[in-house]
Amino acid sequence: MFKESPIYDRLITERGDVPAQVRSEAERVNRELELVMGPLQSPGHSQGGHDRQQSPGNGWQRTALLPGPRPH
Repeated sequence: MFKESPIYDRLITERGDVPAQVRSEAERVNRELELVMGPLQSPGHSQGGHDRQQSPGNGWQRTALLPGPRPH
C-alpha cells in the first residue's frame, strides 16, 4: 500500500507496533465477551424483559431532591 514510511517504521522500532497490540487486545476482549454473553443469547432467554408488559413506572426513575440540607 505505502512504499516507504520511515517515520512509522522508526516509531514501530522505538515504541512497538501499538496498533497491532491494540487490535490483538480488542480481539481477546471480544472473545471473552462472547464467552460471557453467549448464555444470554441462547434461545428461550428473554432479552431485557421484553416479554413482560411494560407500564409507566417500570424501570429506573430519577427522583428529585428538595432544596435544603441533604440527609446523611
